[in-house]
Amino acid sequence: MSAQPTPKGAWRVMFLLFLYMVVNFADKIVVGLAGVPIMKELQLTPSQFGNLGSSFFILFSISAIAVGFLINRVDTRWVLVGLALVWALVQFPMLGEVSFTTLLVCRILLGAGEGPAASVAVHAIYKWFPDEKRALPTALLSQGSAFGVILAVPALNWVIVNHSWHAAFGALGVVGLIWVFAWLAFGAEGPLVDAPVAKGEPPSGPTYSYLRLLTTPTFIGCVACTFGAYWVLSLGLTWFTPFIVTGLGFSQQQAGFISILPWIAGATVVIVTGVVSQRLTARGVSTRHARGILGATPIVIGGLTLLAMPYAHSAAMMIALLIIGGGLCGSIYVVCPPMLGEFTPTAQRGAIISIYGALYTLAGIIAPMTMGHVIQGASTPLAGYLQGFQINGMIMIASGLLGLLLLHPGSERARLAASGGGARAAAKA
Repeated sequence: MSAQPTPKGAWRVMFLLFLYMVVNFADKIVVGLAGVPIMKELQLTPSQFGNLGSSFFILFSISAIAVGFLINRVDTRWVLVGLALVWALVQFPMLGEVSFTTLLVCRILLGAGEGPAASVAVHAIYKWFPDEKRALPTALLSQGSAFGVILAVPALNWVIVNHSWHAAFGALGVVGLIWVFAWLAFGAEGPLVDAPVAKGEPPSGPTYSYLRLLTTPTFIGCVACTFGAYWVLSLGLTWFTPFIVTGLGFSQQQAGFISILPWIAGATVVIVTGVVSQRLTARGVSTRHARGILGATPIVIGGLTLLAMPYAHSAAMMIALLIIGGGLCGSIYVVCPPMLGEFTPTAQRGAIISIYGALYTLAGIIAPMTMGHVIQGASTPLAGYLQGFQINGMIMIASGLLGLLLLHPGSERARLAASGGGARAAAKA
């Protein structure tokens, strides 16, 4: 079957959704970036600040699942607008005097709005790109997270240093509203909703039971792998800047520049993974290798790198190991959504990708809270941080090994076709 052409306007929408993810991650990073002044002003202990970081994810997964089923029936164009409005509006209460409770509630509401964001964006962009052309768009879309940090951290840190952390939240609210207006003016729903797809992807008509799809080895492997990757990401969102300031002794201004380095490393890994994966797929390499092994192996290596942090003899070496270990995890975000798309019917894809996102982001609830309790119970803040990163390393190794064992996307289609629920799909395919 010849490759489908990319519809006109696909790359314009790709750019807008890239900006959508830029705003999304700028909203996420601001609490971690302002962590030290927030803790000082509100007199928070490390455990309380860890709970604040975790609060963002309380409704994150529930919202992701609910909206995942919604986008099977509602145009993603309007769902994206609603989510972005929530992000913008919950920032403005922080402009004035704020209590810990107010900040906590606003972060919970922001998490509810951002929980479905990545899944909805992926589902939206897959309506513009056929299967064999999705690896690079997926990689670019995920780069919105890295660039959201790379672009926002220097700007937001300047606002924090020269004005206040309150003003940084207000600036994000304004940026969110600007994106909504741009999307309403230039965004559109993709035309490939029910189009035939390449490489045996299930058609949009026949469907399988959700229990069958959610218990496939590849789905479980994707969740396990990305859980480990998201553990280090959520620590980066909440604890990386406080680690630089209170653990290693840098100033807030210096920390602003250092804080972007892991995201630059992650962005590089993601782009390279996307390009390599797409080229391997185009050459006929199995997606077990071009997606599964390519995505899971760096997580194991990254975990081993974090385990070495306590043995580093300088602050620079600790930062370097954290940057390398955390950056390598970016590979898995590129390959898992296309792998799930290989065997999930189009009519169920939005829900499956959203459930996948809801499950792996549970790491966001556990990781910041765990780090806060470890720091508070340690002899020194630095000892607590290093112990917390070692725990992260062990989780990454375990999750990466599970991925290497379970990720077999090409085999899932045959298994589903052989099951009772997939008989109609197999006959039609």
